[in-house]
Amino acid sequence: MTKTEILKAIYAGINSNNIPGILEFCAADIVRIEPAGFPSSGTYRGHAELAAHVVKGRDTWAEGACEPESFQVAGEKVIAFLHVKVRLKNHHDWIDARIADVFTFRDHKVIEMRTFAKSEEAIKWVQENL
Repeated sequence: MTKTEILKAIYAGINSNNIPGILEFCAADIVRIEPAGFPSSGTYRGHAELAAHVVKGRDTWAEGACEPESFQVAGEKVIAFLHVKVRLKNHHDWIDARIADVFTFRDHKVIEMRTFAKSEEAIKWVQENL
């Protein structure tokens, strides 16, 4: 599988709450970084913490999805440009946003996943960390 195919499978796993389907593409020492201001901000290390993080986040959704619209590959890093459209439980309004995730790969496994509120921030981070 290509890196973008792996990422499409990861987002399919997130959208369907398929934790094993996500973890199969992640290294055991994965690091997940969600920035301040996001609902589950923090740093999560390893499969157990990543799984708990995804479960906690998905448990807040009543409906919706996080869909990758495009990808930008830069060596072992890939930016996923996302359209997030979800309605949280006990809410009537939808969250409709465009954000970006940066994935770093090692041996065809994701070793790091960082979220950015703005696509420009993700692009700048990748350029500074190649």
